[in-house]
Amino acid sequence: MATISSAGVGSGLDINSLVSQLVAAERAPKEGRLTREDVRLTEEFSALAVLKGAMSGLQGAANAVRTPAALALSKASVRDEQYFTASASAAAVAGSYDVEVEQLATAARLGSEVYVGGSGSVVGTGTLTITVGTRAFSIDITQDSDTLAQIRDAINAESDNSTVRATLVGDASGSYLVLTGTATGAANPITVSATGADAGLQALVDDLNAFDLDRDVAAQDAIVHVSGYEIRGATNAISGAIDGVTLNLKKATAGETVALVVERDDAAIQKKAEGFVNAYNALAQQIKTLGRYDAATRVAGPMLGDSLLRGLDTQLRRILSDPVPGTTGNYRTLTSLGISVTSTGSLQLDAAKFNEALAADPQAVNRVFTSESGVGVRVAAYLDERLSSNGEFATRNARIDGQRRRLEQEREALDARMLVVQQRYLKQFTAMDGLLAQMQSTSSYLSQQLEGLAKAR
Repeated sequence: MATISSAGVGSGLDINSLVSQLVAAERAPKEGRLTREDVRLTEEFSALAVLKGAMSGLQGAANAVRTPAALALSKASVRDEQYFTASASAAAVAGSYDVEVEQLATAARLGSEVYVGGSGSVVGTGTLTITVGTRAFSIDITQDSDTLAQIRDAINAESDNSTVRATLVGDASGSYLVLTGTATGAANPITVSATGADAGLQALVDDLNAFDLDRDVAAQDAIVHVSGYEIRGATNAISGAIDGVTLNLKKATAGETVALVVERDDAAIQKKAEGFVNAYNALAQQIKTLGRYDAATRVAGPMLGDSLLRGLDTQLRRILSDPVPGTTGNYRTLTSLGISVTSTGSLQLDAAKFNEALAADPQAVNRVFTSESGVGVRVAAYLDERLSSNGEFATRNARIDGQRRRLEQEREALDARMLVVQQRYLKQFTAMDGLLAQMQSTSSYLSQQLEGLAKAR
């Protein structure tokens, strides 16, 4: 806000200071109301953000237990993992298997004879074509790019090449060009040919194609025997041998079998249930904190008495406590699974009781969470609606944004009005100061005249 600084000429008053105080006094009530309103909106926005974060955490935990596959977890145990490891999906079925790894899948590798001049050795010119499986690419070798290192670089830089990598290997004798395929499997052998090649480039082609058992590697499939059945694969990740199980081959077993056991993963299922419990407890704690009232200090939480908070708390408690519609038998509620509400309102998981339920009826445990009206499904759906772009949080945030814009407009209007008030006060006090100066001048003149008359007698 612009100000005019002038000390009183006739009165000696600090007019600017006096005007500032008067303007501040007139501004204070409106400014105080705007500040309080801004603080309230900030607190409400922050409280909603905290609550939304806790709800999102429970939403994620509910989504993690809302589908049958999410809780149909299995694990695969391998007696000796130096030969292979195994992972199981929800489609895996419990069982025991004997596994023999006959051979690993490999990528083709071809090497040249030694070039005694090292990487700078001149090879020759022509067009070099490299084929891996059914894919081929060609590079032109000219006199400006005919050294061993330049040929390596040209192979690797070729835009059509995604199937082979060229490297140089050196020893005391010189350097060797080595081509290695990027894909394993018998369908991906490497072959090299040339057109328009001189003797030097043709010699390189012949060297690479002349398979050396001590140096080169043939492209081959993995071969694994599962309970006597032979399975082949282009990679060392075998996913078709056992439903829902992937074998990751590491080493041939040399004619021996290794035991593989697939079973339900109770620990992983319990961990998901614990994640749901912990996420709910985090939200319950936030609801309690936001809606608290401390009688001793008379301090209230930012959402004390808020209908959104009350509704959220009530509805979630109902979902967690109600029997799941459509279920029968001993396991129809979270409590029957060992997930109970404590005296403080939080959830608590009894691991022993939960594992007992899993052992007795794993399908019933699954249904409590994942059936059409299961706890995980209902909690996730309820939170999805609350947190959607058309939900209560979006509406609240839009209202807060609107009120903040209104406050900003009121502040701008207040600034403009106070500028007018300041200018009016300055004009009035300046006029008064001028009048006082005139009066003082008249008083001095009269005093001089009276003194003159007194002396004339």
